[in-house]
Amino acid sequence: MTTPLTPSHTPSAPRRLTVPEVRARLAELTVVDVRTPGEYASGHLPGALNVPLDRLERALPALRAAGGEVLIVCRSGARSARACALLAGHGIVTADLTGGTTAWAADGHELHRPAGAARATWAMERQVRFAAGALVLAGLGLGLLHPAWQLLSAGIAGGLVLSALTDTCGMAAVLARLPHNRPRAADLDTTLAALAASGTR
Repeated sequence: MTTPLTPSHTPSAPRRLTVPEVRARLAELTVVDVRTPGEYASGHLPGALNVPLDRLERALPALRAAGGEVLIVCRSGARSARACALLAGHGIVTADLTGGTTAWAADGHELHRPAGAARATWAMERQVRFAAGALVLAGLGLGLLHPAWQLLSAGIAGGLVLSALTDTCGMAAVLARLPHNRPRAADLDTTLAALAASGTR
């Protein structure tokens, strides 16, 4: 089991790049997309490599070997900002794309999809909304049979409030461990090899 990243250095604020800045320098950047494999398959920046956020510890040697400037990307910028801070804590300087792939696409730039990719998985935010809504409805429905089931709905509501207050999401962490959100070991090995090889460019 992969253990959580534990920063070993005092992290510094990552450099934030706008879409035009990234577009102008895309060929010289090593782009790492930290979303789940399904989200990555739904569309990513040209040349981006997929290393899910919860697999970053395994990618540390490859990221150090990458050389040059590493751009971390996600859907909207929240996960990439967290990834940049964690990597900075391990002495790896990265940049962050402001607004993520959403801003990239909104600016009219193309998103690439893997050849022969399976049906894309919903974005993590959408998965969380669906799971939370389904659990609340289940709690309310089962509450008609026994009032104790309403505690399920109350628990989900409390979790959403806590998520907003702490800017974390326990449900997303759980959903990220489902098979459709996990990379195959062989795919991750290939990605890490490509990432390390980029340092020899």
